[in-house]
Amino acid sequence: MTDAQLSPLRAEVREFLRAEIDSGAFTPDVDSWMTGFDPTFSRRLGERGWLGMTMPTDYGGRGRTPVERFVVTEEMLAHGAPVAAHWIADRQMAPGILSNGTEQQRRRYIPGISTGTVYFAIGMSEPDAGSDLAGVRTRATDNGDSWTISGTKVWTTGAHIAHAMVLLARTDGTPDDRQQGLSQFVVDLPHPDIEIRPIRSIDGQAHFNEVVFHDAVVDSSALLGRRGHGWQQVMSELAFERSGPERYLSTLPLLRAWSDHLREHGATPNQRVTLGRLTAQAWALRQMSRQVARELSDEGKPDVLAAMVKDLGSTFEGDLVTAIRDASGIVPRREGGTHLERLLAQSVLHTPAFTLRGGTNEILRGIVARGLGIR
Repeated sequence: MTDAQLSPLRAEVREFLRAEIDSGAFTPDVDSWMTGFDPTFSRRLGERGWLGMTMPTDYGGRGRTPVERFVVTEEMLAHGAPVAAHWIADRQMAPGILSNGTEQQRRRYIPGISTGTVYFAIGMSEPDAGSDLAGVRTRATDNGDSWTISGTKVWTTGAHIAHAMVLLARTDGTPDDRQQGLSQFVVDLPHPDIEIRPIRSIDGQAHFNEVVFHDAVVDSSALLGRRGHGWQQVMSELAFERSGPERYLSTLPLLRAWSDHLREHGATPNQRVTLGRLTAQAWALRQMSRQVARELSDEGKPDVLAAMVKDLGSTFEGDLVTAIRDASGIVPRREGGTHLERLLAQSVLHTPAFTLRGGTNEILRGIVARGLGIR
């Protein structure tokens, strides 16, 4: 679809968001897709048809294209809207369940994701594996009519509010088998034998969690996709996770606020250069991310390009914070400051996570190298 064809949708989303801001429904924030938990806002998006956009109508979705979904998510992030409650479910769990799930799983979860009333967490990272996803040790033991899961997941965003988790666990072999023997499960939450422990960030928030499976028993129907095909399924899902506009727009509300500040108070030549450079970089990353959306629309598998977007985008997010802090001379203030000072303070505190979440940049560069045939 062309920009002209997408313009009515973009205008509709912008009008909605500006009205929400003007009414005080939310205040624009950085990293809103990670920290902005607002179930009421998520439900309002579902009512407008802006969740589950690419899901078939048979499962409660809207039957629209990834490019149309890109427009909506881009505007949400640019306006710093509180989208964290539904973000993971809508971004990758719905497509993953649609591709790999049983008919029962599709009908159980996708309609709720599309209405903004069902939230998901991702059970991938582990304390002893770091970014080495193939080294997971969480094990699921087959009991015939059920599975017993034991192990620990960490940095699990939103597990404390999630209704379910898509879990990667080892069903066969040992950690030395690497990608072999891994399977995915849809585990409903809360569960009496699953402990969710908050992990507090430096800003005092607790959107991360450690999740401990104390021999938790789940029904055999919890298996997602084929046993032993978990690695291949996860790699397909990561294209959705790593390529989206959240990989370079987390700090765009800060850039917009600084731009407004310069427009009101004037800018030095150096500040103009900095603003222009940051804007140009954001635009280039936007074009890359849109290309991923186009390839997904064509049912492609843009794994390498998605890894590049995440690598370059998350680096840009941190560079943007540093550049604005240096060029503006503004002192970050979490309490008692202006909106710009508060956004800068939040951005400074969140910057260390940008290049870690979704896979460290070092891991992603290895994926790109293999995709280019140089590793």
